[in-house]
Amino acid sequence: MNTSELTTISVEELKPVHLPGAIIPAPPEDSDTSIMRIEIGPAHPAMHGIVRLTTYLDGEQIVGMVPEIGYLHRGFEKESENSKWIQVIPYTDRLNYVSPVLNNIGYSMAVEKLFGVEIPRRAQFARVIMGEISRITDHLTCLAACAMEVGGFTFFLWFIKAREYLYELNEQVTGGRVTINWTRFGGNSTDFPDGFLKEVEVRLEKVREVIEEGDQLVTRNKIFIDRMKNIGVLSKEKAISYGFTGPLLRACGVPYDIRRADPHLVYDELDFEIPIGEVGDSYDRFLVRMEEMRQSISIIEQAIDKIPYGPVMTRERYLGYPDKKEVYGSIEGLIDHFKMVMEGHHPPAGEVYQPIEGGNGELGFYLVSDGSGDPVKCRVRPPCFNYVQAMPELALGHYVADIVAIFGSINMIGGELDR
Repeated sequence: MNTSELTTISVEELKPVHLPGAIIPAPPEDSDTSIMRIEIGPAHPAMHGIVRLTTYLDGEQIVGMVPEIGYLHRGFEKESENSKWIQVIPYTDRLNYVSPVLNNIGYSMAVEKLFGVEIPRRAQFARVIMGEISRITDHLTCLAACAMEVGGFTFFLWFIKAREYLYELNEQVTGGRVTINWTRFGGNSTDFPDGFLKEVEVRLEKVREVIEEGDQLVTRNKIFIDRMKNIGVLSKEKAISYGFTGPLLRACGVPYDIRRADPHLVYDELDFEIPIGEVGDSYDRFLVRMEEMRQSISIIEQAIDKIPYGPVMTRERYLGYPDKKEVYGSIEGLIDHFKMVMEGHHPPAGEVYQPIEGGNGELGFYLVSDGSGDPVKCRVRPPCFNYVQAMPELALGHYVADIVAIFGSINMIGGELDR
């Protein structure tokens, strides 16, 4: 907590700068009540170094809050509009850097929608497998950090160990652990190596064991429950009005999941449940993510059983790069490769919006093409932007110590927030 800017202001001075919707009760006329303003972040461990919460306190109780973002603004959208279509894929890794495969998939599907092509079946199943692995790593990281920030350091170590099992799977397929640049327009850059799917099953069993250990450690732990239960409650009506999606909306009792509501890839061929919460507090958000990891494991196991043999890239020459044998062995292949690298892909003129169920909620890409090799517009709908916007609503009436629990439960990822 940054106490260097600690100031005391009156209630009347506070009202003009406070966000709409938060109610600050007027003090009794015969009292000398004042409101304290305190800056939490960006130089605070729980704020990840990139968010500032200007918090107004009546004693220890929060009576107002103004979030300030933008400390990690990386210009993703403008960088994308000044790059070739294919060059954007590595940039998407840096959005939600905890689940990069899902970012790759969402952007590539948007471009494929512009082209109007469908990728091979094996590539679709491969994207589901890798995407769900990425979703589990996202949830493991969120829950590990959330528990650590309220005192559960052992839980943090266990879940990060489980995440390591999955990062090593990323490395086997893509060569990278975090920034992976895996998908391509029309499919994926690589197929699974020999024995990979068997290795996935082995490691998922280890992850399942860690999830159950973590469940026994904290889910019914009185200290953990006291820190999370009835903290940061949001009704389903308020969640919808704020534009919540993903685990936070489902924690409020709304069973909305894009994998079911607007199925993409082969999710409509797989059986899974949509876990929902009861009251929409930090504890429900924790429980929903715990169950979603179990469901993701089930999805991966089903996809492994059903994945067919076949290519992982379309044969359309205007999408995929020519085979290296053609490049090195024929002038036509060399010219095709040269033109693809220098001029890039040329989607038909038009605009699309492609949402997918990201680790944190609805991750959407809005693209505009004029038929050239560069995007005219690349707009990202980041899930956690709406969550940070709702922080004043979630924190009002709670105490300073509760900010850490609430903020940890919303899983703010700076890369997608400050895209």
